[in-house]
Order: sequence, then C-alpha cells, then structure tokens
Amino acid sequence: LQECILSGIMSVNGKKVLHMDRNSYYGGESASITPLEDLYKRFNLPGTPPESMGRGRDWNVDLIPKFLMANGQLVKMLLYTEVTRYLDFKVIEGSFVYKGGKIYKVPSTEAEALASSLMGLFEKRRFRKFLVYVANFDENDPRTFEGVDPKKTTMRDVYKKFDLGQDVIDFTGHALALYRTDDYLDQPCQETINRIKLYSESLARYGKSPYLYPLYGLGELPQGFARLSAIYGGTYMLNKPIEEIVIENGKVVGVKSEGEVARCKQLICDPSYVSDRVTKVGQVIRVICILSHPIKNTNDANSCQIIIPQNQVNRKSDIYVCMISSAHNVAAQGKYIAIASTTVETAEPEKEIKPALDLLEPIEQKFVSISDLFAPTDLGTESQIFISRTYDATTHFETTCDDIKDIYKRMMGSEFDFEEMKRKKNDIYGEEEQQ
Repeated sequence: LQECILSGIMSVNGKKVLHMDRNSYYGGESASITPLEDLYKRFNLPGTPPESMGRGRDWNVDLIPKFLMANGQLVKMLLYTEVTRYLDFKVIEGSFVYKGGKIYKVPSTEAEALASSLMGLFEKRRFRKFLVYVANFDENDPRTFEGVDPKKTTMRDVYKKFDLGQDVIDFTGHALALYRTDDYLDQPCQETINRIKLYSESLARYGKSPYLYPLYGLGELPQGFARLSAIYGGTYMLNKPIEEIVIENGKVVGVKSEGEVARCKQLICDPSYVSDRVTKVGQVIRVICILSHPIKNTNDANSCQIIIPQNQVNRKSDIYVCMISSAHNVAAQGKYIAIASTTVETAEPEKEIKPALDLLEPIEQKFVSISDLFAPTDLGTESQIFISRTYDATTHFETTCDDIKDIYKRMMGSEFDFEEMKRKKNDIYGEEEQQ
C-alpha cells in the first residue's frame, strides 16, 4: 500500500513511474485474498474449504487487519487524490474494550459515557471534564492549557490533574489514543491529546465509531492508488520477478527483471526486496478466524473493533481484534471474519493471543501467521533506495501514513504536503467522461 500511494503521488507530481510487483495481485503484504481456496493454499491447509463456507468467490480476506480513522491521514489522502471515486466505505459499528474478562463498548457520545458500566458515577464526571478539556485544547492557544505545558507535562500528570483512575487511564490510552504500550505515560502530553482529539473528531463524523472500512476489503486501497498512478502515465507490471537491484558507486541505477534492466534515479520498495538494508525490530502474530456468528456481547454488530489493553492481560503490548462480515462483501452470507493481532513478546505467540481467541469462540477455521517486522537501516540519502516499514500490529493506518510521509521527505527533501496530492484541474487523462 505505501508503495502504491507513493507511486500515485509521484505520478500526480509529474514523475515517470514504473511499478513492478512480483505477485499476481495488488498490495503485497496488505492484499485481500480471493477466492477462499487461495487463502487455504496460502496457509498450506490441506483440502478445500467446506461447502458450509459458501462460494469461494464471495470471500476477500485481508492479510493485514486495519481500519481507517474517519478523520485520519489516509482518508485525507483518498479525498485529495479523489481515489474515493473508486471505493465505497462503511462505518464500523462499534469499538469495544476488554476489562476484567468482559468487553464493554467504548463510549462514543456523552450519553453513552454516562450510561457506561466502565466507570462509576464520580469517575464519569471527571472523565467528562477531561474530554471537554481535550476538545478545547489548542496547541497554539496557551489560554486552553490550564497550567499544562504540552511539550513538558507528561500524560501521567495530566491524568492526575483530572484525578482519573487506572481503568479509565487504560481505556483512554489504549482505546482512544490507541497506544500499543504504556510508554506514552511519561512522554510530553501533546501527542496523546492530539490522538484523543483525532479519535473524537473521527467519531463525530459518523457517530457509531471513528472507523471506516472499504467494501470488498482493504485490497481495494492499493488498487485505487495504482489506478491514480496509471491515469497520470505511471506503468504497472504485476507478475514481474525482481532479479537484482543494480547499484553503481553506491547508488541505485536500475532494476533487473527477466534479463532486462529498467533504469531509474530513485527506487521505493518494501523490506522483502532488500534484506541487506533492513533490520528486524520485532514480530507480529495475526490469526484470521472464520465465524458463523457475531462476537458475543457486541450487540450482534456486523463489524467492530476490540482492544485488549496490555494491563488487563499482564502484557507489554495490546491485543487487537478487527471484525467484518458479509455486510462488507468480504465473506459469504452469514459469515464473519475476525482477525486478532498483537506484537510477539514470548516464544509462544499463540498463547499470547489466546485472550482474543477466547472472545471469538466457536471458531470455524483459523489461519495463523507470524511475521517479522523490519525497519530500514539505509535511509536512502546516498543509495536513493527508499524502503518502507513492515505493517505493525495497530488496527488503523496512521502509522502507515507516517511512514509514507517520512519516505516522501527523504526522497524529495521537503515536507510532505497534502496539497501536492491534489489532482490538477486540467488533468483528464482518459477520464473525459467525468467532465
């Protein structure tokens, strides 16, 4: 996806783009696999899917579970480039948080907060005060700080200021600010306050939850940006094996494929193409589960997110569950796909993810993957090779967008500017019918 978005942006900016992919489908790691038979093959499961799974073609199963924040950076990128015209989205019905073995809806309105059994009465009042403070907070207006220094005061101190208890801190930090660990508590509070604002503003757009999801699965996203690239003269090649990245005097000059060399000035790729220029920074376990029922205690939602804060299960990192269903054209009628993921901490990752799987029982079929996470050791300054980071365990695209902006800055030497992504008014390349 990062590479597809960048090829779209670079094409809109008038660069000559050639996009090669060794796979036969778009999106690499972030593809949606269809038909269901292919998913069985991919995970080396014996036999074929049982009759009860319906038509294989009705399935589009994401390999990486993520949702889009309604007010987040990826939605902005889609709107600016007008890639939205190739996609349809649905709002995810609810976000839930795990506490003491049960799941509770994350309050999405003041009324829900007051009715929620996540907090006691006095706690609710203090939490409401805190939310009002965050909503009014403006980093450019010191009058809104109320004695807090956004660049110095830690988030731990802000929670203290509002006298919030551990359970509230847990769901605020992990279900609203969406941190994976508790490291943020001792960092300056500005970032956390902005994350909670993003959550609230995203929520305000559609009301049920702050998340959106594309019909037919996340594989539609890379395809949308690939199409944008093609409209602006970019060339796309699927099923194109990469034999060698050609380097001269420490700088990339081309890519060799099937005996030919495509020459280039800059190269963008994911870590799997340049194993000598990346370092392993961890692992993620993901379990794709096929269910014939909605998840218990979610009010029969046909889509939801569940966050299990690390404190609740004695871990360092949160566990996430993303659930979607036939309502999103990704599964056969009456079927649900729930994908659990977390950062690996021990030698027994499957044990670590058990609390999430317990919430999903009974599970009809499981597909387990453990992926290494890589980060570039070469920032591309000399080599002009720009390497994206592997997808982390978070359940939204904010970190992915940060990576795109980072690669853009390293390539272009200037800050990423959303305006640069705007289609030029007189650009119609093959889209006359829309005039």
